[in-house]
Amino acid sequence: MHLFRVFITGLFISFLGALPLGTLNIAAMQIAVTDGVQPALWFSVGALLVEIIYVRLSLVAMDWVRKQQRLFRWLELVTLLIMIALAVASFLAALHPQGGQNVILSSTLPRFLLGVVMSAVNPVQIPFWFGWSTVLFSKKVLQADSTHYNLYILGIGLGTFTGNGVFIVSGRVLVDLLNRNASLLQWCIGGVFALTALIQAWRMYRNKDAAHQLEHPEEMKMPFEDRIPAEKSDSSSPHS
Repeated sequence: MHLFRVFITGLFISFLGALPLGTLNIAAMQIAVTDGVQPALWFSVGALLVEIIYVRLSLVAMDWVRKQQRLFRWLELVTLLIMIALAVASFLAALHPQGGQNVILSSTLPRFLLGVVMSAVNPVQIPFWFGWSTVLFSKKVLQADSTHYNLYILGIGLGTFTGNGVFIVSGRVLVDLLNRNASLLQWCIGGVFALTALIQAWRMYRNKDAAHQLEHPEEMKMPFEDRIPAEKSDSSSPHS
């Protein structure tokens, strides 16, 4: 029963955390809009593969992770620049409906590799999972055992994939609703990228970014005390 709880906890933290707007989930939605569901799913698989690696790193090298605040701040700046570039590319696609696609997300790079690259430069995931793992260790939900780690990571992967699936399905629904007005869809997606970039910039300015979470993991609370935790995203704490 306890092992099942470890799996479910990882799944729900990851799933609920993937729902706030972020670079990776909005990118998955954009790819679903322009390329279809299958490429978007491959993008999500690439992104969650990197997330799983980051989680494992945060579990087995906590002391090293804690010392990397400067690296995370630089990576967060890179992520912010990527979000701004994605917003600009969507706005340009909206202004030129004949061309009609976000030039960054519509590159020739395989969608799986695109997911790997975009997830790899997104530093939020390591402090996020470092913080949650610290909380779960302190509450004795998670134990330093390979079986616990594997089930925890399996739950995280499934939760991230399901959360991104919500955005992928939403993207296809938007296509059906706005299939005669592709430029409006690009304006909407560009606006989401721009809003996410503004939130990220504000958090960096207020020192509430990933580096802050790394220094203060105790601020991550269990909202239902001894039940299932929640929350993740580029803007609030990805699996963008």
